[in-house]
Amino acid sequence: QVQLVESGGGLVQPGGSLRLSCAASGTIFSIYAMGWYRQAPGKQRELVAHITSGGSTRYAGSVKGRFTASRDNAKNTVYLQMNSLKPEDTAVYYCNAGQVSGGTYYAYDYWGQGTQVTVSS
Repeated sequence: QVQLVESGGGLVQPGGSLRLSCAASGTIFSIYAMGWYRQAPGKQRELVAHITSGGSTRYAGSVKGRFTASRDNAKNTVYLQMNSLKPEDTAVYYCNAGQVSGGTYYAYDYWGQGTQVTVSS
């Protein structure tokens, strides 16, 4: 069983930055790939970034060059650094534990509660 707790969301002006954290417990964190998803009102949940157990990352086109995923296995924590934020980045952000195969991220049914990110002036 994996428990995930996100933090770090909030209200930020366009062009600003936030860093989200996701703390994991109840498992050997280092064996999992981790994904960051977001869900805006009225839209489907989308994968914005994933990071493998070895630290390789992949990003959705809409965030590439602005968001950076990282992990600290000693702290059982994964991060999402978000820069140059845009109003369209407004969403609830979730972390997930999963696996990567052939470059594709597959989500296990382990989700945090989500953290709200609002980008507005």
